[in-house]
Amino acid sequence: MRYAHTADQVRSAEAALMATQPAGALMQHAAASLVAACADFMGRVYGTRILVLAGSGNNGGDALYAGARLARRGARVTAILLADSVHPEALRSLRHAGGWVLDPPSDGEAIEEVDLVIEGIVGIGGQPGLREPAARIVKQLDSLDVPMVAVDVPSGIGVDTGEISGPHVKADLTVTFGTHKVGLLVEPAASSAGSVELIDIGLTPYVGSSAVEALEPADVRRMLPWPDRSAHKYSRGVVAIAAGSPQYTGAGLLVTSAAVATGFAGMVRYDGASADLVRSALPEVVIGTGRVQAWVVGSGVGDGQGELVGRILAAGLPTVVDADGLLSLPARCAGPTVLTPHAGELARMLGTQREEVEARMLWAATSAARRWQSVVVLKGPRTVIASPDGRVRVNSTGVAWLATAGAGDVLAGVIGTLLAAGLDCFDSASLGAWLHGTAAELASRAVGCDASGPINASSLVSSLPAAVRSVCR
Repeated sequence: MRYAHTADQVRSAEAALMATQPAGALMQHAAASLVAACADFMGRVYGTRILVLAGSGNNGGDALYAGARLARRGARVTAILLADSVHPEALRSLRHAGGWVLDPPSDGEAIEEVDLVIEGIVGIGGQPGLREPAARIVKQLDSLDVPMVAVDVPSGIGVDTGEISGPHVKADLTVTFGTHKVGLLVEPAASSAGSVELIDIGLTPYVGSSAVEALEPADVRRMLPWPDRSAHKYSRGVVAIAAGSPQYTGAGLLVTSAAVATGFAGMVRYDGASADLVRSALPEVVIGTGRVQAWVVGSGVGDGQGELVGRILAAGLPTVVDADGLLSLPARCAGPTVLTPHAGELARMLGTQREEVEARMLWAATSAARRWQSVVVLKGPRTVIASPDGRVRVNSTGVAWLATAGAGDVLAGVIGTLLAAGLDCFDSASLGAWLHGTAAELASRAVGCDASGPINASSLVSSLPAAVRSVCR
């Protein structure tokens, strides 16, 4: 599991850890790890040209100490100081190692060409956005396409929210210490972090419970409801699908196909307008209603389906509500419910604009979870899964090609079969999103090829068994 914490949690934990260590030891550990990451990123150190952007506080100190170590290894290191006062010992170390120290260039003055930038402007202590002259310098470096390594977080992002407001660093690599920060996992800020390398500095015993989590393959392997030899089809659970309409017959087939392909439920029932299509393509599916452990409702059912959604929710069984079903929600969902909106759907639900939901994904998902007392799966580049009890997970699997018609129907079917198998709503949604994204990765890559390519919802369904098998290894 990847755990992310807020800035206040990290600061408190660092203070507790530093009280147990000699003065400066933690910063030296961070600087040494930063140097190793930069050396690995560049492939060499000797003869390289490195620019350090140093602000006040420990973030700038880490960057300056790293610059000093790189200078002693033969790099030509220049530092631009972006605060009236920077870490004095780190600055002396850089100068003693032969590093050059400059004031910020004036407006219009070119920055010398370099091979790498180490960015330690603000870190976790800042607010979203960068002030001048840092904003101007970062913009100029962006235009030069210089590789940038951020210290702890890209300066200028919303560390605790994942939001972006104004100029900020767009890093190729972020070297973060002790624990992930929320903004490194949550979009849109997460896209500005590039690759993230977590350095263990001994912070784990001090940080407390996480604000955001992200599943790793070992977590998925442990949490999935694997059947044992005593299992039979009813003990494994039955999921019912109410999806599709005469206009959207494919939605019913996609949801049902995904539930069958994921395989954790012992039986799949279908009740909807796509019955003939489902019967022809999936002879193992039972057509019609009966005893079930979970429902999926809404995908492709069309407008005006309040009676259908209300009747299914009134049964009190674990239920996934997707797509058109989201238009017919009660003011509050009384039973165990998973809602699976994309940004446009959630914007309508919350009475706001799509742009606000995309800019404030953590806020939007958690607000909806509290309002409807349901687990909310806000689909996006990194899907946010929010529980009404405050827990949040972010899914990092998937590829850009996953943004295709029918992919959401597939996700609803995957989550539904996990609900039927006995998992709670939060774990079903989290694991479903992980398997869905992993299936997309597998479908998008041809055998023997590392590059990704186009996929469709049907190929996504076909890759679900392989996604499940991938965590058995």
